[in-house]
Amino acid sequence: MDAYCVRLWRRPDGIDRWDVAVNPREVFRFAVVGLLANKVRSLLTMLGILIGVAAVILLVAVGQGSADAVEDSIESLGSNTITVTGTGAGGGAAVGGPGGPAGGFGGGEEESTSTGTDIASLDLTMDDARALNDARAAPHVKSASPVATAQVDCTVGASSHSVSITGTWPTYFEASNSPVSAGTYFDVEAVNQAQPVAVIGRTVVENLFGDPDEVDPVGESVTCNGVRLSVVGVLAAQGSVGFQDSDDTIIAPISTVQQSLAGYESISSITVQATDSASVEAAQEETSAVLAARHNLAGGQSGNWSTLSSETIVSALTESSDVFTVLLGAVAAISLLVGGIGITNIMLVTVTERTREIGIRKAIGASRGVILAQFLVEATLLSVLGGLVGVVVGVLGSNVEIVGVQPTLVPSSIALAFGVSVLVGLFFGSFPASRAAGLRPIDALRYE
Repeated sequence: MDAYCVRLWRRPDGIDRWDVAVNPREVFRFAVVGLLANKVRSLLTMLGILIGVAAVILLVAVGQGSADAVEDSIESLGSNTITVTGTGAGGGAAVGGPGGPAGGFGGGEEESTSTGTDIASLDLTMDDARALNDARAAPHVKSASPVATAQVDCTVGASSHSVSITGTWPTYFEASNSPVSAGTYFDVEAVNQAQPVAVIGRTVVENLFGDPDEVDPVGESVTCNGVRLSVVGVLAAQGSVGFQDSDDTIIAPISTVQQSLAGYESISSITVQATDSASVEAAQEETSAVLAARHNLAGGQSGNWSTLSSETIVSALTESSDVFTVLLGAVAAISLLVGGIGITNIMLVTVTERTREIGIRKAIGASRGVILAQFLVEATLLSVLGGLVGVVVGVLGSNVEIVGVQPTLVPSSIALAFGVSVLVGLFFGSFPASRAAGLRPIDALRYE
């Protein structure tokens, strides 16, 4: 019994009593021996904590990685970019302004609200983009590019691919930070003459021509919904954001897309580039003022569009991603709770199996505290060892790409998961330890 030393102490009622003091090092050694006596059972118990800790670290890393990818993707569009997105007939679902429903079809046509007051169209038009390029009306706007989109089926020989085509002006490439890796951009003349030319993304190249690193599609032609387009450039790789592939796109002159694929004067958005990142707020105010003046909007009235800067979009998506990350961590934390229940179950079995041992120790003077410490150390060791291995698995797993998302390790999640695992061991081990400490020596010695 090296774990204990005999000592004499006096109770509050004045009676002297011999007791056994605990040697922490020996108690720890006995706990290790006890766990090693049932290796398989101990490993299976630790497995529950291991999975819980690794899941918390990994899922929080996936959530953070997804948020970072979305933020990087939006910032890659340019920190000084403002997007005016149509929400009416030209750009999506129609929404009503203060005066009532304002759907309407075809930019530039007159329509009326439910109040019966005639107003200008509330949809975005090509003239809106031209007005925003007026330096006198919007001095902080460097460029404004109208965007018309259409979903098309493109073919090259026997290969076919469904892709979204974007019709716009040449200034869109700089505003959206879309450089080319081969060939060149189309120019203003191509827009004025509605030339059948296009710049395509790497995913389109891969699906229609082959490996982008081995083939050069510049000078070749693709046929989209019956329209033959000559490839003049290939966009540089931008990667994927979750399930959205930024390289799966075709960009062509807006006149070509409107005349043949999307409908004349129909635009879905306007990409506005501020003169610099410090002028984004001023450019956004000027954009709203120009559009309000062009569409004769009264005070408090809104058109069928929304204006968002890159910073606003990043802020909104970051907030949404934070909620998503917390939910993932909460789901993973449930497995930690299940692991703690496993510790309670195994420790209760251990107490039952070692009842006679407990009885002998108490018969020779071991106090309630000594027995309590003995089983608490065993339960805590299970959770600590399981937590440490779980940290290693979680950190290693965060280096592997999961469903297109590269996890970003969050250091605080490691400390939180490991700390909770230790608390789980103490909490769920306290009940069986208390039960063992509460056994009467005579009853324990009689146990068969």
